[in-house]
Amino acid sequence: MATVFQVLIYTTLIAYAAGAVLYLAGSSSATRKGLLAASCLVVIGFISNLMALILRTIMVSRLPLSSSYEFILIFTCITVSFYLIYEFKTGEKGAGGVVLLIAAMLILSVVLMAQGQFGEVTPLMPALKSPWLTVHVLTAATAYACFALTAGLAARQLISNNPDITEENVYKIAGAGFTLLSLSIILGAIWAEQAWGSYWSWDPKEVWALITWIIYAVYLHLYRSSQLKSKTASILLLAGFALVLFTFFGVNYLLPGMHSYAGIMKGAAMKFS
Repeated sequence: MATVFQVLIYTTLIAYAAGAVLYLAGSSSATRKGLLAASCLVVIGFISNLMALILRTIMVSRLPLSSSYEFILIFTCITVSFYLIYEFKTGEKGAGGVVLLIAAMLILSVVLMAQGQFGEVTPLMPALKSPWLTVHVLTAATAYACFALTAGLAARQLISNNPDITEENVYKIAGAGFTLLSLSIILGAIWAEQAWGSYWSWDPKEVWALITWIIYAVYLHLYRSSQLKSKTASILLLAGFALVLFTFFGVNYLLPGMHSYAGIMKGAAMKFS
């Protein structure tokens, strides 16, 4: 199973990376064939990503939510599914290059840092044997996916001022992500109280999750009050997603705390709020 899992991971990486290149090239040259091929590669990558998650679920006999690389696989799968829905509903493919580039880089991080762990099955630590694990991690992953999509749309707007990307759509996606992030933080606090006896401990992961929440709250407030220009909105959304990535990668590397029981890709014990 480990070999098949590895093949699926590499297939996902190649499909996402090639799709990103074709989207970026097609956006600049308006080549319909290139954009169609890019869309096909996205579907192939998504299917491979989903199959990897299903296989991992069979391998560990539970939902693959406990290690960092399992979280990344779920995060990218949801992100790409949201992009496919967005492309299907709007017909707008300009953001595909950035979104697929983000997905490819995330899968690449799995390949580089967790390759030797693809066949490992590690028992859950006692603190993670909780129903709160599933709801907390899934809401966080879905929120991050919304923010990844808004980052792609914002980057496209910033570079080309694409009129096909409406600010109202971007606002709605960011609002959904903000709601889910809020829910994830609340669920994480409840879980923390049960596991550690405290709802909030100012752990580095909690602090940076709160900072990320504030950035998106500022964006949503300014947008609703009509005080936000398009360029500033795009910059805020890109800054917010940079904080999302730092909260996940940077904090785990640089600011270890109660949420990090093991290394960035190691082990079966990490919370993600």
